[in-house]
Amino acid sequence: MTIKLLGIDADGNEKEYSLTDDFKGQKVVLYFYPKDNTSGCTQEACDFRDNYNRLTTKATVIGVSPDSIASHKKFQEKQSLNFILLSDPEHNLAEKFGAWGEKSMYGKKYFGIIRSTFILNGNGEIEKEWRKVKVKGHVEEVLNALI
Repeated sequence: MTIKLLGIDADGNEKEYSLTDDFKGQKVVLYFYPKDNTSGCTQEACDFRDNYNRLTTKATVIGVSPDSIASHKKFQEKQSLNFILLSDPEHNLAEKFGAWGEKSMYGKKYFGIIRSTFILNGNGEIEKEWRKVKVKGHVEEVLNALI
């Protein structure tokens, strides 16, 4: 089953994307994050932004969250993000990758994005995965795995 999501490209242009169709034959770093403009998610996005040139020699970078396209555009502009952001409000893609699940904060249980990153090969198969990602140093781990 092909999942199509609306997203924005590096220039803020809205487009529909399909991992299986649009990135066939390309290595992809697909990372799921909970929410635009929150401290951890901003740090992670800025780390990907700051290492963009090092990453894109090896893979296409794509960030995914349940946020709207309007939210993504504001986030992209505010942080000068230089990669694709996908909007997954129904968490279809997140569920497919097991990046949607039960979380807990201050003793309350709820469902949301589990910060996760995947390296996909040119056939869309998972080569490497990180679950419950700790932001600090994560992009360096991704870079090392891409070598």
